[in-house]
Amino acid sequence: MASSSSSTLNSNNAFVILELKDPLSTETDFYKQKEKKKNEIFISNEDISHFNIPSVHLTSHIIKVEANRKKLIDESSYFRSLLTGNFSESCLDSVSVQWNLEIVMDILKFIHGFGLNISINNFIPLMEMWAISCGSFIEVPYKLISSCIEHPHLTIDSEKHLAEALLDWLETKTRSLDGSSVRVEDNYSDILKVVRVTLLPFWFAAGKKKSCYFSEFADKSISAILDLMNNPSSLRRVLSGGDHDSITIRLTKYTERIDLSGCPQITSALLLLSLLPCSHKMDLMSQERIEKSLTEIANLHMGKYGVPQNMFPTLFEAVCELDVSKCPHLLLEAVIKWFCKSFPSLKIFKASHCSHFKMTTLFHLVQSCPLLNELYLNADISPVIPTQVTTVSTCIDGYRDLDIPSYRVLKERPLAENISKLILEGRTEIDDLDLNYITLFSGSLGYLNLRGCTSVTDIGISKLISKCLNLHSIVACDTNFGNSSILALCSDLPSLECIHGVHSTSLASRLQKLHIGGCKSIDATSLLRLMSHILIVKRLCLRGTFLDDNVTSSFMGSSLERLDVSETVVSGVALARIIRRNPGIKCIKLRDTKNLCHLGGIALAYGSKGENVYVEIGRTCKLEDVEFGWGFSSLSLDNLGPALTSLRHVSVGLGASLSHHALMLLPTVCPLLESVILTFQVISDCIVKTIVESLRQLRVLGLCYCLGDLSPMGFHISMPNVKKLRLERVIPWMTNDDLVILAQNCSSLIELSLSGCRQLNSDSQRTISYGWPGLISLRLEDCGEVTSNGVSHLFDCKAIEDLLLRHSGRGIQRNFIAAATAKMPMLRKVSLDLCDAREGGFESPSYADRCFLSTVTIARCKQQKCAFELQTLEGCRRPVHKESIVMEWNSRGLRTTVVKERL
Repeated sequence: MASSSSSTLNSNNAFVILELKDPLSTETDFYKQKEKKKNEIFISNEDISHFNIPSVHLTSHIIKVEANRKKLIDESSYFRSLLTGNFSESCLDSVSVQWNLEIVMDILKFIHGFGLNISINNFIPLMEMWAISCGSFIEVPYKLISSCIEHPHLTIDSEKHLAEALLDWLETKTRSLDGSSVRVEDNYSDILKVVRVTLLPFWFAAGKKKSCYFSEFADKSISAILDLMNNPSSLRRVLSGGDHDSITIRLTKYTERIDLSGCPQITSALLLLSLLPCSHKMDLMSQERIEKSLTEIANLHMGKYGVPQNMFPTLFEAVCELDVSKCPHLLLEAVIKWFCKSFPSLKIFKASHCSHFKMTTLFHLVQSCPLLNELYLNADISPVIPTQVTTVSTCIDGYRDLDIPSYRVLKERPLAENISKLILEGRTEIDDLDLNYITLFSGSLGYLNLRGCTSVTDIGISKLISKCLNLHSIVACDTNFGNSSILALCSDLPSLECIHGVHSTSLASRLQKLHIGGCKSIDATSLLRLMSHILIVKRLCLRGTFLDDNVTSSFMGSSLERLDVSETVVSGVALARIIRRNPGIKCIKLRDTKNLCHLGGIALAYGSKGENVYVEIGRTCKLEDVEFGWGFSSLSLDNLGPALTSLRHVSVGLGASLSHHALMLLPTVCPLLESVILTFQVISDCIVKTIVESLRQLRVLGLCYCLGDLSPMGFHISMPNVKKLRLERVIPWMTNDDLVILAQNCSSLIELSLSGCRQLNSDSQRTISYGWPGLISLRLEDCGEVTSNGVSHLFDCKAIEDLLLRHSGRGIQRNFIAAATAKMPMLRKVSLDLCDAREGGFESPSYADRCFLSTVTIARCKQQKCAFELQTLEGCRRPVHKESIVMEWNSRGLRTTVVKERL
């Protein structure tokens, strides 16, 4: 194992010395040869082709070969793992390989481009090499794997990775022994005891409750995690009991990546404990100081107090990446200086979905970590996008609580300009002032993601762009990105050098990725100017912009790989011309592009097949991801032909019309599909059966608002690999018994969406919580009486992050939101309807009591009379949507918005 600095240094070296040793040579032979001083021979890289092993094999125990490091890594999975992974050999100029010498030399000759002679003597050994390079981890013997995981230098990214590896090994090993007589000492499940279940991600532990090998450990893990979260004294109790290892993150001097994502139990105190030297943990005298210090840290209020000076962190020089995403109880303000001292080589920092992470903390982080290169601070995209909803009113509570003095101090101190990638997606609290301070360290910024940052203005974005002369990727969907930002991108900057043969010196001419979908502030004139500048762009999203044929004609790029023109008025004729110039397109999204149905169809009718977009795609592209809508038909599917053989994701939506025959052929035409979403299509049991049984790699299945003759038998099919399932308005007949069968057949779900299942009642809650304990997203709408008796059983789905319950029974208690955040520690988004409130309304949580919650959406309905009324009967009434109330918390407070749309 090696430090990252050493690995980086040696990865640039052209050669590595391989010390080849014959494992069959005896120790006696070795010493005899050593006495003769003939046990080593050196072979240069040029000599590999004609080196003859038999001539020196009797006099040499070790053969040293100078081999091309890059060729070894590129051509061999074994050497790739050895020389670039976390093994100690990755940092060395000389590594030892103990194999059959003749076979190794044959392989080295082949790697370096020389012919390989297959004979009766080397065929079987060469195949056995092949087995090692392609073999699975499951073949590792029990004793060897036990020794590895007990070794003090065991290096892993996270406890989850260790648990996953051991479970894979155990399940496969047990299957191979099925039907054979297994001795008591072969009870391999004991190996799972080494997993520190207290440090597992919460969603992972919850999802393993049904595992026959890990269920007991999963229950223990969930209890321990909840105890650490809810009981402040539990950490001190563990320390007093001397069980330091159970709450200590595995860190060694070889650790390069630390992944703590999804661990709500990770606190500042627990993280600091893992960074302490062993002497602090084991010394009884220092334990009192540790407990005192942990108490001080636990009482820190947003990092206003420093870390105790009597605690010194261990230096982990190899760590270059730290991921603390979805760790709501980690006060980064309290530990930034600590882990910056412990991880001096830190380059990548991820803190996604940590809404308490303040912008001032970001600037302190950049100051403290001079090598920091990539920052991931994204949050959930707000449902209140101004260009997509009609706002009735907005109320802001504490939203402008800025720490202005800190900004001034930061401005006075020089900041390193190493940040090349900055992800701020979904951060609604980010404003122009923040963007202005970002320019202090954005000199090297190449990748910028502001998607959903609705509080920044077009002027603010344009100023940031004008300061970032290295920008090559911009993601600004659903923001105020507009004409000023385009002006900044297209302005001529003589200081820029021409690249890739492009003579323009504007920033736009350098862009490789540009996503500005939903940016309604861009007029057609500015968009046309922008399109004429982006000549080498590879990924382009213009969803919902004023893109038409005139604007499209100004685009002359030929490097496109991903294109999204959904919700625009571009025609099939204009789009076909772009496709023809960009044969490398792998992803194309045409959802709600209505003009494809008209102009493209006219061109085809007049016999100009070259102007039909689907014919052009089929002729030039190899697609992996597509979204089709208006104008897409069975004929279009035929025209696409070989372009779909590598397709991984397909979504067919409103305006598209695929025949029964075309849908039946879908698995044959696209055998590698992993995701299938069908909306407003005519489907049947045999179509569903064919898709599910034929696509063994299927992970996502969505059937939404589809017509056809579906019966319960259509879902009596095993789907063990499906992770996400959407059945919306397609199975109104579903009963509790049908749901039980679905849970048995789709046991691996982490996301479930059901709507229009009016036969379900409250008993279905038990089926959901027992059948899918690892659910992350659950959406139930218009599902009979599921919530008529409350929602207590759904609380057993403790890992849920996104929960929607609407029009499924008037039985949800008033304090439901507070109860849900207490029972579901990872819950971030809740959507409810006042129609389901038992007492007419819901209590909203305070800023302090919301836990991880970031968004609450409550829909309100009004009673409306039916158009047809009988004179003798009172007119029937039905609830129709009136407005939605959206509460959003971020690092600066609470914003409450009332909108007309149902969100």
